[in-house]
Amino acid sequence: MEAGALIIIFALLVLFAFLGLGAWATVKVVGAAKRGVDRTLTQARRTVEDTALKAKSFGQVGVAGALAQLRLDLRTSMRATQQALYQGVQVDASLKESIGLFERLSAHGHELDDELKRLEQEPDRGRISGMLPDLKERTAKITQAADSLRWAARDRARRFAEDDLSALSAQIEVESGALRDWSRESVDDLAAAAAAWDARQAQDAPPAESAGRATQPPAGRPGRTQDPQPAALNPSAPPTRHPWQKTPRPEATT
Repeated sequence: MEAGALIIIFALLVLFAFLGLGAWATVKVVGAAKRGVDRTLTQARRTVEDTALKAKSFGQVGVAGALAQLRLDLRTSMRATQQALYQGVQVDASLKESIGLFERLSAHGHELDDELKRLEQEPDRGRISGMLPDLKERTAKITQAADSLRWAARDRARRFAEDDLSALSAQIEVESGALRDWSRESVDDLAAAAAAWDARQAQDAPPAESAGRATQPPAGRPGRTQDPQPAALNPSAPPTRHPWQKTPRPEATT
């Protein structure tokens, strides 16, 4: 009975563990899906807002068109800077401090964008017209700061790319020069190397082979069995030999 109870308890623990793991995986999947949906909705909402602002800035005149243009300039500059910094920090960790400054600047940007959005619904156009110079100045300060961070990050990335390309070009020039420098290996050096290689091969030859070659009689001397040759027309005259003809090796005649 005790063994059966232990088995049941162990089976229940395993079942609960699998259920807990499944629940955790389900929560993670649902959370990831929710974040994906939220990100898609945010991007779609931003696209719609930007399109509406462009339409207002071109289609309306006066205060409404000015407010729309300020919002569009602010959002465009901040979004471009955010993208440049967050992409650049993946390869250059020194941009983390710049991202911290941009986050502080983003707080002012969001505050100004919300204020401009509220003023679009304000019916007192005369009062808003008097506020436009201050609103334009604040927008210019934020966009100029954002542009400064963005272009500094891009200049830094471009400088690193140029330095890496210069170093790579110098290495390629050195390697190309080494590949073209065949004058160091002259004909005399190659001949000396070949002679040294032949000498080493002769020293490494087995002694038995050298002794066997030394005891064999030279070709054409008495005591060597020669293959029968057809009778010559004039047996008393020796065969004519040319200086370029080689004496047959003893191993070739058996």
